[in-house]
Amino acid sequence: MDFNYDVIVVGAGHAGNEAACAAANLGSKTLLITMDMNKIGQMSCNPAVGGIAKGQIVREIDAMGGQMGIVTDRSAIQFRMLNRSKGPAMWSPRSQSDRQQFIQQWIKTLTNTKNLHLWQDTVTELTVENGEVTGVNTVLGIHFRAKAVILTNGTFLNGLMHVGRSQIRGGRTAEPASFGLSEQLKELGFAVDRMKTGTPMRIDGRSIDFGKMAEQVGENDFHKFSYLEGVHRELKQMSCWITYTNERTHEELRKGLPESPLYNGQIKSIGPRYCPSIETKIVTFADKTSHQLFLEPEGVDSQEYYVNGFSSSLPYQVQINAIQTVPGLEHVQLFRPGYAIEYDFFPPTQLYHTLETKIVKNLFFAGQINGTTGYEEAGGQGLMAGINAHIKCHGGQPVVLGRDEAYIGVLIDDLVTKGVDEPYRMFTSRAEYRILLRQDDADTRLTEKSYRLGLARHDRLDQLKRKEAAREKLMDFLNRYPVKPAHANAFLRSKDTMELKQGCKLGELLVRPQIGLTELASIVPALQQQLDELPPLRKEEIIESVEIAVKYAGYIARERMIADKLQRLEHIPLRGRVDYNTIHTISTEARQKLTRIDPETIGQAARIPGISPNDVNILLVLLGR
Repeated sequence: MDFNYDVIVVGAGHAGNEAACAAANLGSKTLLITMDMNKIGQMSCNPAVGGIAKGQIVREIDAMGGQMGIVTDRSAIQFRMLNRSKGPAMWSPRSQSDRQQFIQQWIKTLTNTKNLHLWQDTVTELTVENGEVTGVNTVLGIHFRAKAVILTNGTFLNGLMHVGRSQIRGGRTAEPASFGLSEQLKELGFAVDRMKTGTPMRIDGRSIDFGKMAEQVGENDFHKFSYLEGVHRELKQMSCWITYTNERTHEELRKGLPESPLYNGQIKSIGPRYCPSIETKIVTFADKTSHQLFLEPEGVDSQEYYVNGFSSSLPYQVQINAIQTVPGLEHVQLFRPGYAIEYDFFPPTQLYHTLETKIVKNLFFAGQINGTTGYEEAGGQGLMAGINAHIKCHGGQPVVLGRDEAYIGVLIDDLVTKGVDEPYRMFTSRAEYRILLRQDDADTRLTEKSYRLGLARHDRLDQLKRKEAAREKLMDFLNRYPVKPAHANAFLRSKDTMELKQGCKLGELLVRPQIGLTELASIVPALQQQLDELPPLRKEEIIESVEIAVKYAGYIARERMIADKLQRLEHIPLRGRVDYNTIHTISTEARQKLTRIDPETIGQAARIPGISPNDVNILLVLLGR
């Protein structure tokens, strides 16, 4: 066995897997160390990928040549596009996965990736020489050397689980915690803090009365996560189920509050505001008489269901008493109760935008270690950490995605520039350029960039080029083909939209919200011929893309103009050019934050909370701008 590597990745969760694949596929000799090779890519919480803004991140990972989208499609048991009632900037794909198939797909991917080796062990210590990481030591007493190390430890660093007053040391149910790394990093000068998250009970589907619940079936159209033509959903598709708590449920929960770790002082760490426990819901929203519960199947061959909306750390008997007051769950049997978990994280303002740490060279952090929550946020960070770790080993310019290029860019910029005061979760509202960052165009935004980097393969780029060529051909036809009132007005009347008074181009009719391309094709044979010539595997995707481009052209152009204007601040270098402590015309808070975060550019400085427009103007004057 070899003990020398370019990149070592610690932890085989969603961040670690993407990091390891990215580094290895770029050509780095990579080692992925995990505590349990049977839990690779484990979905610690709900068996689902995507959701509001999160789905966009997964499509970006796929467009860059990452693996999460492929693994998700091949293990999917239900797919839905969320937010369809809103504009396309808000559309977000989400998929239920078969938990075991998700793991198996990841194992298959990792064990067949060139340049990537796996090792089951626990890392207890980093080796650091002259301020630079040189490798890791493990509990088995093995020393692995590396040019770069990526830590993706999830909730395992000093993990402590809570069920009522019971406390169990561990990083996930039935899995041990990791000790030693946090203490060492603290000695090296890193700030460390604690966060809390939780997960609901898992229940036996044989004890559920689905007849008292509302069924939610999946969608079976062309949408999926991966842009690759050969990737599709392979498993039986399953339904989710919706039910609601009631006042009896809340009364049972209130009885247990004195025993709740969240309210008796047992848990003191930072918890998630946007995914609260059921006990937090009944306290914070005391006026609400019910809360929705969403039952998610764990797999095609499993009777296990995840009770989304009922995350709890209450004593197990309280959880049982409360859940059995819910319609359809009166006789439910539990496989295991919900629990809360506390774990160490490292405030991400200690990182560069490459996700390399500022304190130790060639050491990268990705995932929950940076204070984030969610498989998707972890995967996006892992991808970028793997890319930049490879670059540190072999030379080249670091890769940083802009806020106008990707949700991944928004995510990392928010972490590094603003830090976190709760587990960070991505929302569309965090992206100021969300019209540019739609789920449908991630491949257009990122695939060619990734191909030039060497990560996205030529077949992926070739598929994109064929799609873009067909798209442009159709757009050109719409912009040139004339329509006369006599030919179109009967159709327009049937759609309750204004008739034409004079001729126009076909694309001008498509702008109207009542009209779609396939409907126009019913009255324009030449358009139908154009649609028939589209690549069969991408036809519906291209039609949707063209409709979005035409209907939202004005909004897209305006947002692009704003982004380009503000982008100029991103090109004004700041780091190392100003001694902030000597500038007394800016606030004390601004001096302290600028000194601590040390932003790379004026644009990054402007996004730091507490930095005012006046502070930015003063910095521009000092830089001769």
